[in-house]
Amino acid sequence: MTDVDTPLTKVLGATTAKALANHLDLHTAGDLLYHFPRRYDERGDHTDIRSLEVGEEVTVMGQVRAASRRRIRAGADEMLEVTVGDGTGGQLMLTYFGRRQMWRERELRPGRWGLFGGKVTEFRGRRQLNSAQYVLLSDEGEASEEIEQFAGALIPVYPASAKVPTWTIANSVRVLLEVVTPPEDPLPAGVRAHGNLVGIATALREIHRPSSKEDLYRARRRLKWDEAFAVQLTLVQRKHRAAAWPARPRPRADGGLLAAFDAALPYQLTDGQRTVGEEIAHDLSTPHPMHRLLQGEVGSGKTLVAVRAMLQVVDAGGQAAMLAPTEVLAAQHYRGITELLGPLGRSGELGSADGATRVTLVTGSLGAAARRRALEEISAGRAGVVVGTHALLYEGVDFADLGLVVVDEQHRFGVEQRDALRTKGEQPPHVLVMTATPIPRTVAMTVYGDLEVSTLSELPQGRSPIASHVVPAADKPAFLERAWQRIREEVAAGHQAYVVCPRIGDASEEDASAAVDDNGRRPPVAVLDVAPLLSDGPLHGLRVGVLHGKLPADEKDTVMRAFAAGQIDVLVATTVIEVGVNVPNATVMVVLDAERFGVSQLHQLRGRVGRGSAPGLCLLVTEAPEGTAARERLDAVASTTDGFRLAEIDLEQRREGDVLGATQSGRRSHLRLLSLLRDAKLINEARIEAISLVEDDPELARHPALAASVAALVDEERAEYLEKG
Repeated sequence: MTDVDTPLTKVLGATTAKALANHLDLHTAGDLLYHFPRRYDERGDHTDIRSLEVGEEVTVMGQVRAASRRRIRAGADEMLEVTVGDGTGGQLMLTYFGRRQMWRERELRPGRWGLFGGKVTEFRGRRQLNSAQYVLLSDEGEASEEIEQFAGALIPVYPASAKVPTWTIANSVRVLLEVVTPPEDPLPAGVRAHGNLVGIATALREIHRPSSKEDLYRARRRLKWDEAFAVQLTLVQRKHRAAAWPARPRPRADGGLLAAFDAALPYQLTDGQRTVGEEIAHDLSTPHPMHRLLQGEVGSGKTLVAVRAMLQVVDAGGQAAMLAPTEVLAAQHYRGITELLGPLGRSGELGSADGATRVTLVTGSLGAAARRRALEEISAGRAGVVVGTHALLYEGVDFADLGLVVVDEQHRFGVEQRDALRTKGEQPPHVLVMTATPIPRTVAMTVYGDLEVSTLSELPQGRSPIASHVVPAADKPAFLERAWQRIREEVAAGHQAYVVCPRIGDASEEDASAAVDDNGRRPPVAVLDVAPLLSDGPLHGLRVGVLHGKLPADEKDTVMRAFAAGQIDVLVATTVIEVGVNVPNATVMVVLDAERFGVSQLHQLRGRVGRGSAPGLCLLVTEAPEGTAARERLDAVASTTDGFRLAEIDLEQRREGDVLGATQSGRRSHLRLLSLLRDAKLINEARIEAISLVEDDPELARHPALAASVAALVDEERAEYLEKG
């Protein structure tokens, strides 16, 4: 019997099975069954050639417009050039070199339709496929025999490789469908009925060989449901288990540090800060650990909310720890919290307030004596607020009574670190996760679905507007000159500036990003190259500093202190300044090679300016031509400062699998069909069913097939990535 676990070698033969394994990581019948088509072409339909990205492996449907051969040079070999059109005005050139390829001229006659596959390159402004593979449709518009073997009216186009084209995959699927026994349907009959879902056997057949568009829609809907349901079951189960853990309640105390802190604040909390503060205060008062995500725009006051939560825990006799992803950010938080608390955070010092606590910093670069003092303050319980990096998690950092963990920019931490924190207290501590990257609702529901979500959407009074503009350096070099001039004007007015580069530029840096890529693009600009060029050129006479991740920790701290003190006019940096860096006097940022950064990253970066009373300016410098996806992305960033809208744009332009960590694990994403943006309604329906099922059967003991399906779709690595929420 052939089932989903049968090796492909037993179904397809050694040669084809080896190719599928080596080039597409497909090893079993189940792997191939769940390798779904990327899209479906209809005969006579076309692909928009103008939308193809250079460097992509593509399969396009098009029509041969012209074919001609020419000699490459006198007495030498020949080349065949074939022009393929898509019906919209877009054209693609196919090139074949050598006399042995000239027989293709007889096949590739003008008027013939076909599928053409290969890697998109560009030569003299024209898109082309070198040595493209193809399958032609017959002159009558009917499918050739080869295509007819695997397709009806809708021709599936699979994610393929140069060595394994889509038609090879489709033919392999056709063979497999004839012999494989479909898996047992894991969805309970009641869930299928509620969702009006087809059975798994029907869905798997119709996704590969759809009889009609209606049947294809039903198949895709069922398989999307499986993906959404597996993720939601995992998250709802985790939330259900966490709710049963014990935790020490940390209720608000009258007349404590929090009350004194609120009374001393020189400004009023925003309505959002008050509302979220009440949600957190309630969670901290319960006998079960809080698991809450606090998201908010750059500058919305998340740190203040976190400090108030930490003081509530200190008032209740506990300690609070704040984890930051970098030493620069940890030091920044330490200085910021110390400044916010004032005398309330200087226990044991002259001028401290009655009942004050201590704020202690722990990083990997602390000297031995300073580390001993810090660890002793923590273990004795004198340090009520502890700020640090991953160093907080190492053995030897012992808390007297850890009650709350605040994690800044959670996506930078792994599940192991979160588990390590839970062992730091007698009972699991309350956990508050903060992110300045706005998260669309369906992503929050899918990635952070085991957390309660709070959102700060308004900015505190006094924050200045930020204007953003795209600077097309290749088309209009004068605009770049004007960017440097704007920096000089801001410095002359007493302000400061950032220049951000994608790369450090160490001489030892020999990674792929530093080399010319396959498409002939130059390497991204580097901090260590740009800083001296600016000092000697357009920013001559200004005080230029350098900051990047490979500097020693004490040097990074020295640079940031100097910049914050106004001793550096222009800081040339990598994305090490992306989060948490707060210098209100900085008013302008120039991002070089801006197309190399993601949408959310650019939004985070520009949040470093306009933090004081003067307006901010962000200039996105790029060589990306107009009309390209990269340029459209930058135009979108420049057009709005609404982080939630930008998060949706970011999601639209990314592969869905990235959201659930496909890039983290280096494996194929298990979200093959589900779109977190387009399938919001389906995801919500799946979550409602998941909540109902878990309440009735928390460990899915009565649904073993479903439990196995969830384990397969959300494997251990993916579950750990979800756990990061």
